[in-house]
Amino acid sequence: MSTVFVVTAYGGPEGQQLSEREAPAPRAGEIAIEVRAAGVNPADGKRREGAFGTGGRLPLAMGLEASGVVTAVGEGTEGFAVGDAVLGAPARGLGAFAEHTVLTASRSVVKPAEISFADAATLPVAGTTAYDLIHQLGLTAGQAVLVLGAGGGVGHLALQVAAAHGLTVIGVASESKRVLVEATGAAFVPSGAGVAGRVREAAPEGVDLLADLVGGEPLRELAPAATSPAAIVSAADAETAAALGGAGREQSAGALAAVTSLVRDGLVDPHVTESVPLVRAAEALAAVEAGHSRGKTVIIP
Repeated sequence: MSTVFVVTAYGGPEGQQLSEREAPAPRAGEIAIEVRAAGVNPADGKRREGAFGTGGRLPLAMGLEASGVVTAVGEGTEGFAVGDAVLGAPARGLGAFAEHTVLTASRSVVKPAEISFADAATLPVAGTTAYDLIHQLGLTAGQAVLVLGAGGGVGHLALQVAAAHGLTVIGVASESKRVLVEATGAAFVPSGAGVAGRVREAAPEGVDLLADLVGGEPLRELAPAATSPAAIVSAADAETAAALGGAGREQSAGALAAVTSLVRDGLVDPHVTESVPLVRAAEALAAVEAGHSRGKTVIIP
């Protein structure tokens, strides 16, 4: 049997628990892995709450990104072999907060030896989101980007992806995240009352991309900082972004391989600050939901 962290009812954390299941087997186009690490994201809590729908079969296995070692390869699946170290996204809702899971082969890559399993586990969701946000508008070196929500796991990655692309980078986050943001080379602007004025001072000519990871009123307040409404891209609130004339983040097929290469080459550091055992998955998720993490949190089975 294999341990997995599940949700038995949509809603609050009271519906979460550890459970046992048979180690899942891969189908065509899938690879089974022994999980070495799983990234924790705000989206995990939203999924438990039913923000993405409540039609899924319960219990619902939690976790959206993982790294591990291949134990079996589905029929006709190419590019992977038993024993490969890999990272990717779980298939069929099988979750990542588990001792064993199955990944979708087309959403997985072989892990370079230079990258730890913990760092690798942050890339299938957080890493690709950051990469897509920064590259969606096709900016060129020297253009300016403002990352709203720069102190979180995805935001910190986005700052580094932007810097690696040669962009001028400004990060908006709480004062407690100043050191984290400035360590990437970005200009730091504290969030809170008066933030729009502070952003105008930092970027008087506006920014070519407003990369949003917060949404809602903070996004509306800073929208005028974009050189045009079309320069607004949100991974947190596509509806508000569209209402302002921008767009939601679009997923690109090559993002995982691209961001993995950036990490391998030392241009991006996932900044894993918390490694939590599977038995404490509920605590890890609660901390990420509360926004207390400075960097990325991973679960280690």
